[in-house]
Amino acid sequence: VQLQASGGGSVQAGSSLRLSCAASGRASSNNGMAWFRQVPGKEREFVASISWNGGSTVYGDSVKGRFTISKDNAKSTLYLQMNSLEPEDTAEYYCAVARSAYGSRLSGDYRYWGKGTQVTVSS
Repeated sequence: VQLQASGGGSVQAGSSLRLSCAASGRASSNNGMAWFRQVPGKEREFVASISWNGGSTVYGDSVKGRFTISKDNAKSTLYLQMNSLEPEDTAEYYCAVARSAYGSRLSGDYRYWGKGTQVTVSS
């Protein structure tokens, strides 16, 4: 499975961005997926996860109510709608495919990772 994230950019606080993660292979349709983010010098942070069929979602506390994760299995694509962006959201964002049908907050539970897409939010 190969993952390609896109949609990052530089925006002002309060703006919105939509990240996409295109997956090759069938694992993304049968497995949970997630978004993580990382700032240089810090540990990778869980952002949101979604079950294989989109029926279950979990969000990190810092993004709850502002971000929405979704997936389109027909297009093998994962999305992250980010609203009310804050400077603290600045990071490299990574998508990942879980080892199981459900997502997790733990990075070790993910088997495949894509290259990141940079999001920069200025105040």
